[in-house]
Amino acid sequence: MSFIQTEFPGLVVFEPKVFGDERGYFFEAYNQQTFAEAGIHYNWVQDNQSSSVYGVIRGLHFQKGEHAQTKLVRCLRGAILDVVVDLRKDSPTFKKVFVLELTSDKKNALLVPKGFAHGFSVLSEMAEVFYKCDHLYNKQSEGGLLYNDPSLNIDWKIEADKEIVSAKDMENPLLKNLSEDSFY
Repeated sequence: MSFIQTEFPGLVVFEPKVFGDERGYFFEAYNQQTFAEAGIHYNWVQDNQSSSVYGVIRGLHFQKGEHAQTKLVRCLRGAILDVVVDLRKDSPTFKKVFVLELTSDKKNALLVPKGFAHGFSVLSEMAEVFYKCDHLYNKQSEGGLLYNDPSLNIDWKIEADKEIVSAKDMENPLLKNLSEDSFY
């Protein structure tokens, strides 16, 4: 297993060792001891899974304050473009965007610490996404950031006429209009 530190403090790419043969494959998607040996210590309390078709863009979502969540995100089927925005005021990458393709073929994952807005777009015909959270979801603490905020300049790798975005996500504010309690 390898853990790749990004230029964003705490944002880590996880690439497992996959054992494959004519029967298929096996790998450890998560091993508490292995993660702890890499200095990664979280108590996962909630698992979420979604299924989406090509063109879906989900996000950018986050939990505020004491309900902020660290996530370990993986694509179980297909391919997604995973996108995060650093909302940590004291971070050297504050308000910057990180993008990584997660695929079922690569079996890679992204560890997204508290204080990031998170979203993804579906690049394959269909994708299933699974992620662990270290804090339970709290509706009153949910926040969002407009996925196509021009100040972020995110290329979701989806043609504009094929984007599928929920009405709720279309109402998220621009980064410049986020309330102060949205920053970590």
